[in-house]
Amino acid sequence: MDSTSNPKPIDDFGLWLAGFAQPTVLVELAALAVCVAMAWSLSWALRRALGMQDDKSSVLFGRRLIDGVMFPLALLTLGYIARALVTKFLPLAAFKVAIPVLVSLVVIRVGVKVLQVAFATAPWVRVLERTISWVAWLAMVLWVSGLLPVVLAELDNISWKIGATTLSLRTLLEGIITAGAVLILSLWVSSAIETRLLRKAVGGDLSLRKAVSNATRALLMFLGLIIALSAVGIDLTALSVLGGAIGVGIGFGLQKLASNYVSGFVILAERSMRIGDNVRVDNFEGRITDINARYTVIRSTTGRESIVPNELLIINRVENLSLADNRLWQSTVVSVAYDSDVELVMRLLTDAVAEHERVLKDPGPSAALSNFGADGLEFTLGYWIADPENGTLNIRSLVNRSILSALRANGIEIPYPQRVLHMVSAPALTPEPPADLAGHEAR
Repeated sequence: MDSTSNPKPIDDFGLWLAGFAQPTVLVELAALAVCVAMAWSLSWALRRALGMQDDKSSVLFGRRLIDGVMFPLALLTLGYIARALVTKFLPLAAFKVAIPVLVSLVVIRVGVKVLQVAFATAPWVRVLERTISWVAWLAMVLWVSGLLPVVLAELDNISWKIGATTLSLRTLLEGIITAGAVLILSLWVSSAIETRLLRKAVGGDLSLRKAVSNATRALLMFLGLIIALSAVGIDLTALSVLGGAIGVGIGFGLQKLASNYVSGFVILAERSMRIGDNVRVDNFEGRITDINARYTVIRSTTGRESIVPNELLIINRVENLSLADNRLWQSTVVSVAYDSDVELVMRLLTDAVAEHERVLKDPGPSAALSNFGADGLEFTLGYWIADPENGTLNIRSLVNRSILSALRANGIEIPYPQRVLHMVSAPALTPEPPADLAGHEAR
């Protein structure tokens, strides 16, 4: 790389420090301040133009404007332009440090933000983020101090031979860094595609787009892995043996794993189950919150989550309560005294449930005299709701409370079990004489 594209290393540290005492440094600092203001303004304008003010997970902009990749990337670009202009008239001092610092900041921002978006809940992401930060800052220090070429030359001298390929420690490190960069770029592109596909998608459309997103991510990760292996120096023709071994492994030991992945894509493609559907699997009922390539997450109304392998959803019987529509029918049984007005009770029941917003008006609630119970008349009140994901027990409780208030306000008696016990007195028994006395009388 020529000197016009990269800052020169600091060969004389004392001379470089003396350069900071020159008045020309003020010009460099002023140019850097202008670059910061322009980069912030450009990032702010792009964020408003793209309508991403509320997108906190954006890689480009992040939670705050300076947290994303766009601000340091724009600042680095403007810094290169400003350095090219300033170096024609003044000797450089501040730019020798500013450019490497900005390069390191861009690398850290890209690596950290992409990992946070792609693996939001993974516990090892924090360790990897710190590793990227330390490596980037260390490379910046070596770059500025002029020690980077020396270190690379020493690493190049440490080499070993693997078959017909000769590898050095420098080649290995450069391959690992290249592989990491390629994989992070693949994750960034796949995350951007997934965000674009899943935005404002619901129901069956959401499931289909999820399938496309998963397939795109898998393809990009595979291509990124191939490029990464090439960058490390591994001969890709040797992967044919590895591919055969993987095929044998799938045939014998990884059948279930492969079946789960294939089943996941089948579920997403045919849309027999979609994100948001209420299903019952193996006596566990809940709402599908996510469909991944290997498993499906089902969340019950009590807050518990069940992770179900996709193969079970293909080979077992699954009750999809939302396949036709999301409406759910609920019922409650009310018992009143036998002398109650039947028509009044039915009207009170339907009016009590119809006052709730979550209860559908079409089809509306209905009440019926369903049984002559041992203690009173039994009425069954049925109604429909369209949002079971918001809970079913809470709406049932509200309906029962409204029914209780309506019956009490109209003097309708709710009977409680009554039992009548009849006491029958036993007839008086004449006592028998003693055995010795009976024998004496007989003689």
